Amino acid sequence: MSTDTINTNTMTPESPNLTGVPETMLWTLHNRASEMLRDDAILKDEKAYEIYRSIDYDFEGSFGKPDFSHAMRSLIFDQELKKFLQTHPNGVIVNLGEGLETQRFRINSPEATWFTVDLPESIAIRERFIQPDENHIHISCSALDTQWIDAIPTDRPVYITAQGLFMYFQEQEVKELFIEINQRLPGACLAFDNLPRWMSKKTLKGWKKTESYTTPPMPWGVNRDELKPLVESWIPGLQEFRPIKFTVPRGIWRYLMPILEAIPVVKNFGGGITAIQFAASERPDNPAKTDID
Repeated sequence: MSTDTINTNTMTPESPNLTGVPETMLWTLHNRASEMLRDDAILKDEKAYEIYRSIDYDFEGSFGKPDFSHAMRSLIFDQELKKFLQTHPNGVIVNLGEGLETQRFRINSPEATWFTVDLPESIAIRERFIQPDENHIHISCSALDTQWIDAIPTDRPVYITAQGLFMYFQEQEVKELFIEINQRLPGACLAFDNLPRWMSKKTLKGWKKTESYTTPPMPWGVNRDELKPLVESWIPGLQEFRPIKFTVPRGIWRYLMPILEAIPVVKNFGGGITAIQFAASERPDNPAKTDID
């Protein structure tokens, strides 16, 4: 494709100097920006490509050849938020661990308020390329430091996303975060992805993605058939629990995946994306009923 209309930033490329979990934002950027260049791209993300061109980093040396995985995940989360904003154009979006995700540039939402919650070093990198403003607010803290909830408006429906985040936490930490959100943001929606147990164990042993890059440990792994009863044991009375289908857009897996998905014993050992909605408060003036179907 032509990149003539894309600002490729002629300034000296930035060196990110990231390690550990924050460095994984470069992995997702690599896949999303590279997808942009394909004629059959599933996600058009000009801002991601602009940032990609502006960073001095050996993306392929660390993460290997790009694939569609993170572009497809971003597309799914985009679709969720677009549906939410169609019904609640002035809604509140909270992206946990957002890194260099460029979702706000892909979704037209002039009335919505967006919050990015991420570690201080991640926010510092983000703000080299993406500036906050009155409708796009950055909060520098871990998603586990629930002081961020204090900043979230409670007079409008809220949708929280966590792309590629919860697997880096311990299960007890995820549980406590869910309980805190349920108590303090009743009726909020939450979309997140998860890894199966076997993949989590692989990272705990030291998964070398390439010769020069080992992924951070991902201690929270849960198989698909375990996820719903687990979350419902944490939060009885969920308003909704909805698995979201992940589609393979091309290649042989486009045809093999539906076959494997039809075999329960195989399907349960895959990862997944899930949308839930916490029960709304019983207050008659509660605005939180969001209907994410």
